[in-house]
Amino acid sequence: MATETATKVSRLVKRLTELVGPDGVLSSPVELVVYECDGYTLEKNRPDAVVFPRSTEQVRDIVRLCNELDVPFLPRGAGTSLAGGTVPVGGGVVIEFSRLNSILEVNLRDRYAVVQAGVVNLWITNRLKEHGYHYAPDPSSQGACTIGGNVATNSGGPHTLKYGVTVNHVLGVRAVLADGTVVELGGPVEDVPGYDLTGLLVGSEGTLAIVTEATVRLTRNPEAYRTLLAVFDSIDDATNTISEIIGAGIVPAALEMMDRLIIRAVEEAFGFGFPLDAEAVLIIEVDGLEVGLDREAEQVTAICRRNNCREVRRARDDAERAALWKSRKQAFGAIGRLSPSYCTQDGVVPRTALPHMLRFIRGVSEKYGIPIANVFHAGDGNIHPILLFDERDSDQVRRVLKASHDILEECIRLGGSVTGEHGIGVEKINFMPRLFSPDDLAVMVALKNLFNPTGRLSPGKMLPVGIRCLEQTHPGRKAPL
Repeated sequence: MATETATKVSRLVKRLTELVGPDGVLSSPVELVVYECDGYTLEKNRPDAVVFPRSTEQVRDIVRLCNELDVPFLPRGAGTSLAGGTVPVGGGVVIEFSRLNSILEVNLRDRYAVVQAGVVNLWITNRLKEHGYHYAPDPSSQGACTIGGNVATNSGGPHTLKYGVTVNHVLGVRAVLADGTVVELGGPVEDVPGYDLTGLLVGSEGTLAIVTEATVRLTRNPEAYRTLLAVFDSIDDATNTISEIIGAGIVPAALEMMDRLIIRAVEEAFGFGFPLDAEAVLIIEVDGLEVGLDREAEQVTAICRRNNCREVRRARDDAERAALWKSRKQAFGAIGRLSPSYCTQDGVVPRTALPHMLRFIRGVSEKYGIPIANVFHAGDGNIHPILLFDERDSDQVRRVLKASHDILEECIRLGGSVTGEHGIGVEKINFMPRLFSPDDLAVMVALKNLFNPTGRLSPGKMLPVGIRCLEQTHPGRKAPL
């Protein structure tokens, strides 16, 4: 049996090499171990081969070959997924997009760009800096994550509170279907008649098609910013401030929260000047026309003070603003100073439920003896509790998984969701029957089967197996506390 498998893999590698050249295929165990997981390190499986296409046509040919040889396949960008979205369940071929990395067109008059799936998110904004435009979705990993991955998971980021998530900025895609057919959906116009198939692919986590190019909306830079750091001695006060700001009709460009544990890690890493004795800080940014921004910043400051804010600092210049955002966006990297391993969760709750949710997380931390840090997109209720542990300790792994389960169950109970931007991947499949009825899931499976009838594309992702056999577990929604 082992000899037969080795022969099949050898044949697969040979055929892939014929398609993309010898420098475009990895197949040795030492090389493949890099691709056995992504940012979610608790699930691992080694692929049989990794292939690096340079064009949509090569992706098409790779997909057709995998179908011919009955081999599963899935796309991968930078591997920053935090839900196991690029884990090669069942082995097979990982189609790695790092060589499809060109910005093909920039059209400022019509405000769009056409980019390949392997383009790093931040590259678009850097390309546009001198022209006064940017690409609005800005995940914390935007210096590494790719547009293809952003499309797959419908990524968000701090500034999507005001500007919208990835689906609001993708006008069209070029994609390879599971059978190797190349399709073009949408385009550089504001609205295309018919069904929104572009919107259908955004957030489908690579289970319906492989996106190779995207036409993305470009956004003009605001005329001015006011960036505030509000310091609190109580997490409840900080979270109540969040709801009051939005309730007052103010929609900041960004509204982020960091707790004491994150503040400590970030301050050790970057030395920005965060107060180490604070329980929480809010990073609040308002932007727009210069006229009126000071008044809006003053309104936000007044709300903070009404909620017992200890101090409100304002970034004095662009350099200080950039340093503050660097500290926030690289907070996850700074966690390495606190723990050898960590697991980042991605739940959503109503904003008014944030005080309860943070208290609940604190209780989970005490229950399982697992330190949990919090840094998250507070303005839209998208929490990111970070569970600190040592992956080498099986008991700690067990407790982390139980703690994660409890946190996500509570998000559902409060009327929220188990993901805001990281996706379901392999990590959260078992929660899907808690969010959706069997009929809902059956419709999703029927849609997936229409696009991906053999199941070879991204197997084992997003939807649980045996949908029709699931018992009714959808609990209904309960009012926030």
